[in-house]
Formats: sequence, structure tokens, C-alpha cells
Amino acid sequence: MTAEKRAPLIIAVGSGKGGVGKSTLSANLAVALAKAGRKVGLVDADIYGPSQPRLLATEGRRPEAEGNKMHPVQSPWGVPMLSMGHLVQPGQAIAWRGPMAGNALNQLIDAHWGDTEIIVVDLPPGTGDVQLTMLQKHKPAGAVIVSTPQDLALMDATRAIGLFEQAQVPIIGMVENMAGYVCPHCGEESDPFGSGGAEAAAKTMNLPFLGRIPLDLSIRQDSDGGRPPAAGEGPQAEAFARIARAVLGWLDQRK
Repeated sequence: MTAEKRAPLIIAVGSGKGGVGKSTLSANLAVALAKAGRKVGLVDADIYGPSQPRLLATEGRRPEAEGNKMHPVQSPWGVPMLSMGHLVQPGQAIAWRGPMAGNALNQLIDAHWGDTEIIVVDLPPGTGDVQLTMLQKHKPAGAVIVSTPQDLALMDATRAIGLFEQAQVPIIGMVENMAGYVCPHCGEESDPFGSGGAEAAAKTMNLPFLGRIPLDLSIRQDSDGGRPPAAGEGPQAEAFARIARAVLGWLDQRK
């Protein structure tokens, strides 16, 4: 008698607003977890604005179907993935009402993930239909919240935290993105978006603080080129690896 196959654990990556680097964090978290030896998949649940095919160099690839389920597209970085960006033409607008977006999410998650242990889900910003579908049908094991240090971003992140808490989804912790900028010419460090706001907010809400990602030109350039910084070496890769270790520590504690 064979053992029953366990469904992958879902880690949702959310934010209260767009533009805080949630998709970049999702892609690099998945790559860092795979680099740490875990079997990780990635779902781009930002139905209306998919960006993961660009971030993980799978643009122009289409998933194969078996029966009524898709097989994930294999990225060059050891992370199988699915995105609406694999199903529509680049730049094509997706003008769907909520139920259609929810159905799309179901198809992306209910795919042939094989022996995948963890699925990182890059959620769209806000607290809308896709988030509700996720919480009702594919309840995450935990959620990672991304924010910049700005007060406005932190206010919106608090709303995302409230949604997960209402659905009894544990918050793994908060990540502060775009935290600190080192001038490549003079080496001087500055904080154009402020500093420490997400860490302070996490402390106030009694949530773990998972780490900071710097505002770094190389992260933007590598991401646009489909080369996730987490796949390489150096301080940028270590920033993502540190967050991945914190997530794995949280997962190990819940067993």
C-alpha cells in the first residue's frame, strides 16, 4: 500500500499595495529555497499584471496540458512555475471579472506539481478577488508580507496582514524592501524611502521581521534580465538567502 501523496505547502507573498517589490521577492525567495535544497514551485497569481516569466526567464514558453491540468514550465533556476504570462501574448491586457480571475488561479495551483514540497504564490497587491479565492480554496500554510519603509506602504501592508489573520493564516513575517541605497560612485549610504519602518511595524504587531532587501541597481538590472540575484553570490544573494532561512525555520517549527 503506497503512502498518500501530500499536497505542497503554500506560502503566500502579499502586500497591501503595488510597487513594493513583492514579485521580485517572490521569485528570489523561491530560487533561494530551491538553492537551499527544497523542491519549490512558483505561482504567479497576479492575474492582471504577471511579471514572473520575465523575472525567471521563461517568457514565450507555454505549459503543456495533461487532461484538464497543466504541467509547470521549468525555469533555468530550478524552480517550476506557472503564470498567466505563459498563456497570453506579452503585453496583452487581461480584462476579466473576479470569478474568471479566481478560476485562473485555481488552474495555476491545481496543476501537475509532481514532488514539489513548497509553492510560493506571488499574490496581486491589495485584498481582492484573487486573495479571497486563495484563502477559501487553497489555504496557505503561512504568509510573507512585503513593504517598503514608507508609512503609506506600511498602512497598506497592515490591511493585508488583517485579511490573512481574519482567515486564520499565520503570518510568517515581514520583509522590508528598498531599504538603504549605497551610491556606486562614492559609496555613501542613504535611505530615500526611510529605514526600519517595516521592522518597527513588525515589532509593534508582534510579528517576526524576516530581513531587508537593499535598493540596489544590480537587483533591478538582473531581475529585468531574467537573472534572479538569489541564484548568484554576494550580498544581494545573501539578503534573499537570509529570508529563505527564516522561512524554512518557521516551517520546521510548525511540524
